[in-house]
Amino acid sequence: MNHRERFLELQAALKAHEALWRPSPFYMRRPPWCEAWPALAEAALALGDEALERFVADPDACRAWLAPLLPVAARLGELCDLAPLPQRALPPSSRHFDWHIPGRKREQIEAFAAHGAAPGAPLLEWCAGKGHLGRRLALSDGLPVSSLEIDPGLCADAEHLATRAGVAQTVLCADALAPDSRGHVRGRAVLALHACGELHRSLVRSAAGDGASAYRIAPCCYYRGAQDGYRPVSRDADLYLDGGALRLAVTETVTAPLRIQHKLARDQAWKLGFVALRNALQGEAIRPFKPVPGAWQGGSFADYCRLLAGREGLALPDTVDWAEWEAAGERRRGEVRRLELVRHAFRRALEVWLVMDLALGLEEAGFEVAVGTFCDRALTPRNLMVLAERRAG
Repeated sequence: MNHRERFLELQAALKAHEALWRPSPFYMRRPPWCEAWPALAEAALALGDEALERFVADPDACRAWLAPLLPVAARLGELCDLAPLPQRALPPSSRHFDWHIPGRKREQIEAFAAHGAAPGAPLLEWCAGKGHLGRRLALSDGLPVSSLEIDPGLCADAEHLATRAGVAQTVLCADALAPDSRGHVRGRAVLALHACGELHRSLVRSAAGDGASAYRIAPCCYYRGAQDGYRPVSRDADLYLDGGALRLAVTETVTAPLRIQHKLARDQAWKLGFVALRNALQGEAIRPFKPVPGAWQGGSFADYCRLLAGREGLALPDTVDWAEWEAAGERRRGEVRRLELVRHAFRRALEVWLVMDLALGLEEAGFEVAVGTFCDRALTPRNLMVLAERRAG
């Protein structure tokens, strides 16, 4: 199956089943699909805690459980099963490379650097942070590297680390989205490891005229820069995605430390408890829920709700049974997590569709393109990579 065939089949399946993945159970007690698919809703809500945790942690197991009730789940699994890209052996990095790199980030850099052929042109590291990836490839391949980054503090760190490592690394302190930055692409092999949203899409939008020799892109955070909805980069894209759908594509995460898991669970339960209280006072409705300042989550549930009520203009009764609404939030969290298993069956399909849109955009711009994974999902669920080499002639 070529990229366009995979893309179009994914697009058709997503459009045919959008009633299952567009509505978020967080905002409505029962999404409309629960009435249209009663057996599916009943099976999800009846899951025990052990099965729920297993399916949250293992998307393949969840897909197998869903398939008899939702046949498209099996086909989506096949369409999203992309093979690992070929990798090459890199010479070991020196001890100088390890400065200031967290362990998981270091592993991602090593995996990214090892996939794709040895560059045949000077390197440009796009949205480079402290320049770790560019420095790694400069050390292994002996090529000059330019690292483009907007944050002056990170640029200063990158320059310091390059000097200590003895690497020929030019740090460009610039906005990747500014028109002037396009000139840095010409004649370069461009690297973009987890450049967010429009920062990676901008490379593809202008690839036909920028003059890069190659691209190596691992996309991330597709919703960034898409406040007005997703703007596709290939000609056959015909799927509207708003911010909620784009965020769904990146909701899969690797297991966090237990302390963080407990905090996230409590935070979600508190949000849902407040939503339940607000709905009881104002009637059931889908209302936006803006981010909550971290400081508001350090007190009691009652304090949290009072702060939110003040922000939202919600008049609270003189007497509120806070324990009751906190417990309601816990119950709603259990329901939301079970119903979201159905929605999450489509999140990898959304992500692969988005990555295939990039691949087709690069093909249309005159590049030979390969798409696959560069690491296991346990290292990062954002493990898809697009490799593009300019066609000869």
